[in-house]
Amino acid sequence: MNKKELRIIDKIENLEKKGAKLSNTQKILLATDGSVTTILDVLVGEIKIKTLKQEFQESNSDIAKLLSIDEGEIVNYRVVVMYNDNSPLIYATSYIPIKRLTSEFKKDLISADIPIGRILRKYNIESRREIQTVQIEKTPKEELKNIFKTNANFLSRDYHIIHNDEILIWIEEKFPIDSFLKNYKN
Repeated sequence: MNKKELRIIDKIENLEKKGAKLSNTQKILLATDGSVTTILDVLVGEIKIKTLKQEFQESNSDIAKLLSIDEGEIVNYRVVVMYNDNSPLIYATSYIPIKRLTSEFKKDLISADIPIGRILRKYNIESRREIQTVQIEKTPKEELKNIFKTNANFLSRDYHIIHNDEILIWIEEKFPIDSFLKNYKN
């Protein structure tokens, strides 16, 4: 096992030491360096996304640092909810430097409610995910509480999708700590 994998496993173990009782499914969703879209498709059937917000914006210093780009470069900011049968599963926020996208990828990203994992697969984009943080959000925003109809804490992780040794996408994913507790196989 390499140090990055140990680090994520250690972070999950630290959450559990602080009292979080995580299911195996939750651990997989937090630790995977593969496509969350694919994992959700296997667990609950084909998922869909609803785009809550999408816009082009100039990167401020924090976003530029997150993406290893120059401040002021244009990024796509997108907030989506991944869902199945009208039940929200995961809330995801992403920043994507426009200059690193092909025109086809950009078109699919902005014109359709397609999960990023499926866009990457559609265009055979070889990439890897580097998980940055895994944590419990104890004071989630009202928007999250309303979408998921819960007052529970949220599990959160953020990561980079790396392509051609550059950050192609930064993503943060959140879901209620009381989600993904059951076995999904029928």
